[in-house]
Amino acid sequence: MKYHDSIAQAEQKMHAAIKQLQLWHIAATPINYAVSYEYLNQQTKTLNAAIEKQLASGKKLDNFFLEEIYRQYVLGQSAFRGELIDDLDDVLDDLQSNSEQSSLCTKRLVTQLDESIASLKSIDKREIINAIKQIRQTTQKFKLQQEKLAEQLLVSQKSTQALRSELDDVKKEIYFDALTGLYNRKAMAKHLDLWLSADPNKHVAAIVISIDQFSQMNESLGPMISDVLLTKIAKKVSSYVGESGLPVRSAGDEFLILLPDVKRVIAGEVAEKMRQSIEKLRFISSKSGTRLPQMTLSIGVSDYNVATTANDIINQTRALINDKTNIHTNHVNIAKD
Repeated sequence: MKYHDSIAQAEQKMHAAIKQLQLWHIAATPINYAVSYEYLNQQTKTLNAAIEKQLASGKKLDNFFLEEIYRQYVLGQSAFRGELIDDLDDVLDDLQSNSEQSSLCTKRLVTQLDESIASLKSIDKREIINAIKQIRQTTQKFKLQQEKLAEQLLVSQKSTQALRSELDDVKKEIYFDALTGLYNRKAMAKHLDLWLSADPNKHVAAIVISIDQFSQMNESLGPMISDVLLTKIAKKVSSYVGESGLPVRSAGDEFLILLPDVKRVIAGEVAEKMRQSIEKLRFISSKSGTRLPQMTLSIGVSDYNVATTANDIINQTRALINDKTNIHTNHVNIAKD
């Protein structure tokens, strides 16, 4: 019991957490239950503040939002953990680079010693012979040491690769959305910081993509089918993003595409291609064989300096979709100058 509660207290809190989820109209999954339990304990002020802010804005709590809360506050995946992973990455890179450099320098030293034997000059031939013998012995010993070092280095490299693989798995947990495989908001903020450090004047085009009537479809078809459709749309949308772009799942039924050094008008053309591609898709249930409702997208397009925060980019571009002059669905709205 995390809070040193008695069995009776823990049971009481358990029932309260379930009741809280019912009030939120959220399914009692293990993750949702953990967040609800933490919320009722009121020990993590930032967690409670994030939930209350979401509720105060009039937005519903959904599985996506609670999963983000769970990752950030319950699991403790804070900025420190992300920075720690980055530091470990740097250490591994330095270790590998230094080892390779050391090996290269040693090989050069051995080569130079071997070549210098022929250039030794002395009046005393016996002294020359002894010196040459000593150099050869030293060189041979050094070569044997190098062979052992090479074996140790190979083992070290294998360990480094295994550790790097583990770090990659942890990064996926921290920076990627589990359902769609797209980046999450934490990764978005990190990329903006990197771009800002590289060039404070850098601009990025932002495309916010909202799936029309997704909440109604989720209620009628159920979360399982909805998740499949969401994943397929995410894959299709991200296929329009080049290697330099960043596809992000920014909300339950919303995606964000960041395109560095791309003009707004070009981003608008990309957005229109995305809209048309989803409009043409036809989804059929693999179990029943029935055709599912047509999916459409509402898209907002703008551009920003990389110094703009992730939340501001999302909120300001999202507002283009909800613009009172463009309240219809299945459309692309590009910000005016």
